[in-house]
Amino acid sequence: MQGSELESWLRLALTPGIGNASARALLGTFGLPTEIFAQSPSAFSRLLTPTQILALSEGPSNLSPLLATTLDWLQEAPQCRRVLTLGDPMYPPALLHTEDPPLMLYAIAPPHFWSGLQWPEHALAMVGSRNPTPQGLENARHFARDLVQRGICIVSGMALGIDGAAHEGALEAHGPGIQTIAVVGTGLDRVYPARHRSLAHQIAGHGVLLSEYPLGTPPLAHHFPQRNRILCGLSSGTLVVEAALQSGSLITARLCIEQGKEVFAIPGSIHSPQSKGCHALIRQGAKLVECAQDILEEIPAWLGHPSSGANTGSPALEQAGEEACAVLSAMGFDPVQFDLLQARTGWTTPALQVRLMELELRQQVARLPGGMFQRIGLT
Repeated sequence: MQGSELESWLRLALTPGIGNASARALLGTFGLPTEIFAQSPSAFSRLLTPTQILALSEGPSNLSPLLATTLDWLQEAPQCRRVLTLGDPMYPPALLHTEDPPLMLYAIAPPHFWSGLQWPEHALAMVGSRNPTPQGLENARHFARDLVQRGICIVSGMALGIDGAAHEGALEAHGPGIQTIAVVGTGLDRVYPARHRSLAHQIAGHGVLLSEYPLGTPPLAHHFPQRNRILCGLSSGTLVVEAALQSGSLITARLCIEQGKEVFAIPGSIHSPQSKGCHALIRQGAKLVECAQDILEEIPAWLGHPSSGANTGSPALEQAGEEACAVLSAMGFDPVQFDLLQARTGWTTPALQVRLMELELRQQVARLPGGMFQRIGLT
């Protein structure tokens, strides 16, 4: 994209008071932004209010420095970075069919993606709590890994908790094509949360980082619900792994329903606040899922995708000794106090502590605050 063309798109997208709907009306009437700004202000009277017309004629105050910053950012890694606009052949086609497609998208992806330029045909959004249970994290990684091995791209928001685990599971799978897409709520020149810097670099090498926000945009609270429409737009459905009743993940699920997409939810413990949102979605008609196959069967077009043959179960329980199996059986799947677990097994304190430590090292049991323990894994 030439500098003058980029400048006109930035001016249109960032002018105060000109939202996506008004901008699309202008594009539909006059064509590209360069054509829009060639018009006299009177030409906009049927489409804009007087206040909007004045704002459009003045343009955003930070246009020049932002243009320079964006051009520098593109030139730093020209093989990996792109600014995509409506009508650009590189723009994700799935978003064009949504009610509110972004005017501009900033993207980072490996060079082979841009040379082949094939956005994933089949993608699933995965969302959930920022404060998940150990079982929730394991579920997110397992589902993402299994689905990528079957040719499904995982779309999420790179937030702490379930989002991060979904991206990590997708990257572990080494599936065909783009494994995961992270739709973030900041400019792509910063990583939020900061602890996901390494994850962001991994996604940039094996997936796509995507944002509708200009460079330098900080993590503002209202951006994150807004970006969820892009998660849904890129996907054929949404899987909610864990969510409280007031979780932002339920916003994503609602947007998905409004777009006519499938919503899936993983059930959890009736005692866990992080499962209440999933249970509410299931009561409202979301499909309860226990494995990746449940999702594939609901979207028949996905069933033709090859599986890598990876085992969807975990052999860890089979390899564990009889005593470890007894501990897991006594524990169940809800958090449990040490004293209650000791009463169920009838073991001495030292013997039970040894077995619990072994299971922690095998990553089959997690130690929770308050002296609680919880079984993790899918078996």
